[in-house]
Amino acid sequence: MSESRILVIDDDPDILEALSIILKSENYIVITAMDGQEGIAKFKSEKPDLVLCDMMMERIDAGAKVAESIRAENKDIPIYLLSSIGSVTDINIDINDKGFNGVLQKPVDPSGLKAEIKKALNK
Repeated sequence: MSESRILVIDDDPDILEALSIILKSENYIVITAMDGQEGIAKFKSEKPDLVLCDMMMERIDAGAKVAESIRAENKDIPIYLLSSIGSVTDINIDINDKGFNGVLQKPVDPSGLKAEIKKALNK
């Protein structure tokens, strides 16, 4: 099995560390970015297979802006929104319209995260 590359974009170092540990335990190669601008740059240079992106960040403050930029480069890559706000209704956005494939609530359930990523990468 080839090692898939996952880009995690979040401005909380604890979230980055926790998600890295979970993903590395499944033999994924994890690339991290602390904000949207760094995330976009790493997307372009690292060519990940899947992206997990926080909703609210500094510099480029909205995950939707990051997804839009990534979609301009690659229309098919799975992009998941990470949110601690609540449900999609609480976030008040149409995730599909913004370029996301789904939403993962923080704190992220490790088994749910692993299952969603496996499903997305096997398409």
